[in-house]
Amino acid sequence: MQIILSRTHPAFLKALFEVEVPEISEGLIDIINVAREPGKRGKIAVKSKDKDIDPVGACVGMRGSRVQSVVQELRGEKIDIIPYSEDAAKYVSSALSPAKVNRVFIDDDNRTMTVIVPDDQLSLAIGKNGQNVRLAVKLTGWNIDMKSESMVTAQEEGKAGQNDLTKISGIGPAMAEKTLQQRH
Repeated sequence: MQIILSRTHPAFLKALFEVEVPEISEGLIDIINVAREPGKRGKIAVKSKDKDIDPVGACVGMRGSRVQSVVQELRGEKIDIIPYSEDAAKYVSSALSPAKVNRVFIDDDNRTMTVIVPDDQLSLAIGKNGQNVRLAVKLTGWNIDMKSESMVTAQEEGKAGQNDLTKISGIGPAMAEKTLQQRH
């Protein structure tokens, strides 16, 4: 029998938290999911079975002692600890932290969410080279389409302009869209 241990596997991060956080090893807190880009950043979703226990606080520890032990073991990999929620929009919003989310539109059929953030939060939500949103997708299992408020406003204005053009006799939706695209 051969055992292969990989420091890059998400289960390694889970095992480190099980060792460092007694509430996890005692079964009071569940690790719902783990996503990581080894050596750079990881996200872990936790849920408490006891309403009196804060799962994120327990994983962080006094003055960050528990999470710092894990970070040191992973040679400085940043770890985001996310509270799990049954509410998919709330869960995805937490997974995109530290960015603040304004609105979420859910498409259950395609398991996709369109997440609207303030203009100054878009780059934070996406992360360096898309890392934050990539990890949030892995963690939650939802496809995420990020948009800023100004992108949504511009999109809505474009639709309004298209509707105005279609009121002109002989101009259909396709021609209106083409005309607006040429204008930009």
